[in-house]
Amino acid sequence: MKFEKILIANRGEIALRIIRAAKELNLKTVAVYSEIDSEALHARLADEAVCIGPPPSKESYLNITRIISAAEVTGAKAIHPGYGFLAENPEFAEICESCGITFIGPQPENIRLMGDKVKAKKIMAEKGVHGIPGSHGVVELVQDAKKIIRDIHYPAMLKAAAGGGGKGMRIVRTDEELESAFRIAQAEARAAFGDSRLYLEKLVAKPRHIEVQILGDMFGKVLALGERECSIQRRHQKLLEESPSPAVDKKVRKKLIKAAIKAAKSINYQSAGTIEFLMDERKNFYFMEMNTRIQVEHPVTEMVTGVDIVKEQIKIALGEKLTIKQRDIVLNGHAIECRINAEDPDHNFVPRPGSIRFFHMPQGIGIRFDTHIFAGYIIPRQYDSLIGKLICRGNSREEAIARMKRALEEIVIEGIPTTIPFHKKIVNNKKFIDGDISTHFIEEM
Repeated sequence: MKFEKILIANRGEIALRIIRAAKELNLKTVAVYSEIDSEALHARLADEAVCIGPPPSKESYLNITRIISAAEVTGAKAIHPGYGFLAENPEFAEICESCGITFIGPQPENIRLMGDKVKAKKIMAEKGVHGIPGSHGVVELVQDAKKIIRDIHYPAMLKAAAGGGGKGMRIVRTDEELESAFRIAQAEARAAFGDSRLYLEKLVAKPRHIEVQILGDMFGKVLALGERECSIQRRHQKLLEESPSPAVDKKVRKKLIKAAIKAAKSINYQSAGTIEFLMDERKNFYFMEMNTRIQVEHPVTEMVTGVDIVKEQIKIALGEKLTIKQRDIVLNGHAIECRINAEDPDHNFVPRPGSIRFFHMPQGIGIRFDTHIFAGYIIPRQYDSLIGKLICRGNSREEAIARMKRALEEIVIEGIPTTIPFHKKIVNNKKFIDGDISTHFIEEM
């Protein structure tokens, strides 16, 4: 269980985030990098760095054999997968274990279980954490879907059982729409996940995407670090997150935390994770899924709780007990995160990799910018377009918004188009300022 060196099986800002946490725990770090990432900061700042292949992810960051070999060659007895790539791959976690390497994440069976949305919903319902009304399992035929809709009524949503990121999802409002949407969703799910199974849910009007950050240790203790509002999305991909949610009061927060802890304890969850809910206009919330990894938006929770989630995740993997008590978790102020992507908002957010000519980072009290870019850095076209996360904290939501407005004006990234101008529109939008948001916010702007 004990280890002194961690290999980070990732790149970009999350690799740097893990390197920093590990160094503060006096642990050695090993970076892996593809040929195109040889000058990347994570490869420079780790104690050791190993090239694991050509630029395509399948030949480098998704190549399990090369990553395990890099760990063995450098003597790294633990691997942190970050998010994306292999983070939610149960086979990778099992291979790490079989090689005597600690996987810094949950048990493989929990990754596998929560990765199947249908099984996850069924298990949570059995434990009293109910999901959105809909099918009780996989829907095999269109005729079966029609029977279910007679009870829950239109509109409804088809979802991929093995899905995520909006793939294999279709809203249906009539029997005619259902016929074609069913086939399309199956095809999308098969192409994206190699699994065409679908399930069905009632479509919640003006929903909010609310998630609860949890930490679970190996001794049965689970902490909930409050909630995050993640409703501002484009094509089911989050753009801006905040904590706490402007729609959640103390009474609802207490219920959310109770449900999240119950959900995590029901599967003996060990590591950092997130329980995701959909909340309607009446503040009824429903279990959607569990993410069995560190998430992109974890810094907003860190900013309002003062808890270093990545360090706690590493300490859990070392076999240490959580020393924080639930009653000590206080949401102090308000934090907002804008995801900065190398994309062109004026042309349907198409990714625009290229060279950073000039970069100025925003500064001041309550501002954090997690990034891996620098002046002269060339953004590869082979990977995700996320180049940074701008997080601002204030003593109130109003102050956090004001600080974010200032930071977005101050940040300068020249050489490529980014989503910064689009974020400026969001934080100046009256509905956003009033907290009147839902997952349809971007469509209605």
